[in-house]
Amino acid sequence: MGYVFLLLAIAAEVFGTSLLKSTEGFSRLWPTVLCLTAYAASFALLAQVVKSVPVGVAYALWSGLGTIAIVAIGTAFLGEPISLVKVLGIGLIVAGVVVLNLGGAH
Repeated sequence: MGYVFLLLAIAAEVFGTSLLKSTEGFSRLWPTVLCLTAYAASFALLAQVVKSVPVGVAYALWSGLGTIAIVAIGTAFLGEPISLVKVLGIGLIVAGVVVLNLGGAH
């Protein structure tokens, strides 16, 4: 059940992050409310996840999969450009986060 909650936590975090641009610096009420609610739900779910999944594994998956998802959403729906250099950079970030978290950095 921990991994189901983890997927839900990732989805909530990605949803909140995808709303950041529409908040216009938290100056628009409803996008801001939705964004912050999604972040709160994500952290609440993540808190449940770490009861059964090691924190390093949970955080590595949460941050790595979230990074991949938000880059894909940004490219597909928010008009953000993608290039080979950007893909390689994101890959290195994800790999670094995974290695650090699984290697006991926390």
